[in-house]
Amino acid sequence: MLPTPSARTGLREHALALWRQADRVFDAAFGSALNPLRHLGSLGFLCFWLLALSGIYLYVVIDTSADGAWRSIEQLAHQPWYVGGWLRSLHRYAADAFVILMGLHLLREWLHGRYRGFRRFSWWTGVPLIVFAFVSAIGGFWLNWDQLGQFSAQATAEWFDALPLLATPLARNFLTADAVNDRLFSLFVFVHLGVPLLMVFGLWFHIQRITRAAVFPPRALALGSLAVLMALAGVVPVTIHAAANVAVVPTALALDWVLLFVHPLAAATSGGVLWLLVAGSLLLLIALPMLPQPARPAVAVVDPGNCNGCRRCFEDCPYAAVTMVPHPIRRVGKELAVVDPDLCASCGICAGACPSSTPFRSAAELVTGIDMPQLPVGVLRQRLREGLASSPSAQRIVVFGCDHGAPVQRLAGDDLVPISLICSGMLPPSFVEYALRDGAAGVLVNGCCEGACEFRQGQQWAAQRLAGQREPHLRASVPADRLAVAWTDAADTPALDRALNALRQRLEAAPPDRGAALTTEPA
Repeated sequence: MLPTPSARTGLREHALALWRQADRVFDAAFGSALNPLRHLGSLGFLCFWLLALSGIYLYVVIDTSADGAWRSIEQLAHQPWYVGGWLRSLHRYAADAFVILMGLHLLREWLHGRYRGFRRFSWWTGVPLIVFAFVSAIGGFWLNWDQLGQFSAQATAEWFDALPLLATPLARNFLTADAVNDRLFSLFVFVHLGVPLLMVFGLWFHIQRITRAAVFPPRALALGSLAVLMALAGVVPVTIHAAANVAVVPTALALDWVLLFVHPLAAATSGGVLWLLVAGSLLLLIALPMLPQPARPAVAVVDPGNCNGCRRCFEDCPYAAVTMVPHPIRRVGKELAVVDPDLCASCGICAGACPSSTPFRSAAELVTGIDMPQLPVGVLRQRLREGLASSPSAQRIVVFGCDHGAPVQRLAGDDLVPISLICSGMLPPSFVEYALRDGAAGVLVNGCCEGACEFRQGQQWAAQRLAGQREPHLRASVPADRLAVAWTDAADTPALDRALNALRQRLEAAPPDRGAALTTEPA
């Protein structure tokens, strides 16, 4: 009996809570920006490039014929360590790491619900990559043509023989030594080298709807990961088994359980059961985005009358949902932003990038070039005004939060004006100055941890705008002691409290004329 939908949801939420606990542990050890659990996709790319480079060298130096394959690989151990068995070990461990990272990446995306709506394309294009990875990895063992490769090839053939579609059993190709010839090895070469070429195209499709996709992890994390794999290859080298002999059934094998687990699974059940498990798992992954989902939030809306074609929303959109087209007024060089509803993440980062989103505009009804219907910039300005007017404290602090970071609405204090945004990247920097000019003593901006933004780049763009490194930027005339930022995990309320208390202490110690720098009218 299958669990009810509520039970399945509860199980997923419990697993997500455990994952977030692991995130916090790794954050404490490595820092949020270098947490490997937050860079699983880019680490997978790193392993793929490492596999490609080491594989090219190994393909050049080994003999891919039936008679010479095992001998040439065995001879690698007698070459200098950096071009021999060590490089082969590095190749194997990179393959293990790639599969593990792929599985963790899949698990993380599922736990966070990142398989529905605008993310369906990336999810669906990622499913075939699982098949390509295992096909290529298993085929690599065959090229060794040692006892482990022989066992894997025979087990795979017997597994395919469980299908009722094959007229001639594939296992007969391994009954006699004469059957194992160069023609068969040409098939092995295609499986191990041709399928990765398909993976290159598959990976390209997988990131098509993601702008500035991270195909390399941060430098420190990349170097650390490479050092671990290189050290592992040197300390625990991969050894080759005895040469394959179809007349002998291998008995003692050092099985790679990461890449070859399907073989003992088939032996413990049957080929037919394994086919059902594999096909059922792939169909479930494909069907997940088509299951009933929560109502999707409204997508960004462009107002042609206020869009000047500056392209900032186009450049800052994390999912390529914004494109630029000729403006309807037909003026030469004038462009208009257009939002693709199927790609829009409803994050509001585009509204934060729009130059017309400044609250200093004198219009009673603030209409911007691009905005979010569920939280327009005009409504945000009104909430800010009302919050400052209703606060009884003379030392008011505005806290701009993120729906996916630590919840700012739970902060306690009569001096606080908490305003939660869809994403921290939705905040136009001019709102900080506006709040200070409208009576706030200080402003705290909160969002997701560095490298962990729910919408990939919202936290990054918000931090760069506040630091004056990205347009629209916060003016340098805004006193630095009146602004604080806190990039926190969703459950890390203590970190938000610490940032808030630190800002309070700074404001109490600041001189009475600290607002003098804000007397100049904004540009």
